[in-house]
Amino acid sequence: MIAPRAVLVHRRSELDLLLMRHGTRGQAEFFLRSRGRDLESVQARHDALHEALQQVSSGVPGGWRRASVERADLPRLRFEPEDVVVAVGQDGLVANVAKYVDGQAVIGVDPEPGVNPGVLVRHSPPAVARLLGDVVAGRAAVERRTMVEAVLDDGQTLRALNELYLGDSGHQSARYRLWDERQSSSGILVGTGTGSTGWCASVARERAGSAGAGRGGGVPRGSAPGARDADDLGLPGPADAELAWFVREAWPSPFTGTSLTRGLLRPGEVLPVVAEGDLVVFGDGLEADRLQVGWGQQVEIRASAQHLSLV
Repeated sequence: MIAPRAVLVHRRSELDLLLMRHGTRGQAEFFLRSRGRDLESVQARHDALHEALQQVSSGVPGGWRRASVERADLPRLRFEPEDVVVAVGQDGLVANVAKYVDGQAVIGVDPEPGVNPGVLVRHSPPAVARLLGDVVAGRAAVERRTMVEAVLDDGQTLRALNELYLGDSGHQSARYRLWDERQSSSGILVGTGTGSTGWCASVARERAGSAGAGRGGGVPRGSAPGARDADDLGLPGPADAELAWFVREAWPSPFTGTSLTRGLLRPGEVLPVVAEGDLVVFGDGLEADRLQVGWGQQVEIRASAQHLSLV
């Protein structure tokens, strides 16, 4: 029987990034002081992160295998079925991990309680030792969080925990066909219930504040699966299987429409988009990890069969 492996995931601290940029601690301190800041708060956050990592590492049972990986190196790590992933950092770190795991339990650890919202990093470092044992014994309470995925017509796939964005790589007008409607917009956002507290929530609040403006008369019934009028559309909850989608700043013209600007995708439904220009798809704000969508290619966005198993 293969022993479980604890995979500790973290990000570089602000101090690490400053030292990478400026070379020495003295130069980093001078850079901050010349802008009215000091190194003390940066050092405190660095110390809190490393203390949390030390506590988590100490809590890994002696017979377990271990691995440690920085966020930027996640694409190069091959996760194993026996892994239990411990993400130590901000809530967004769990979202970064989610796209690379497939069923492995993920424990979110908050190194700075009260600083991070703690939506996905719910646990303290000392609790990890018990949680690792609970996961292996099947006693841990695990939430299955819905993920969203984009699938190109050539088979390429990209997944995200919060949301996927499809649009122009230079943030100019994106041109595409959504179902049977040609559109020119600032792009399309498709989010999960987990992402409903982030970018999607900002867009939804903006729409609620300007209901009836620029919607092209609303969405005709039956025009597309899941399409609903803006006035009666809510966002999915964390455990819901539905996805919310929004077209950002759709532009009306003789050639482009605005009748399809928001809706829900229920399980089994897809959002079909045919590119009429060069587009990109990226997830959870990581623009470097993207799919390129060329003119005439189709991409389908839907709920993924893969879930995040969040402890």
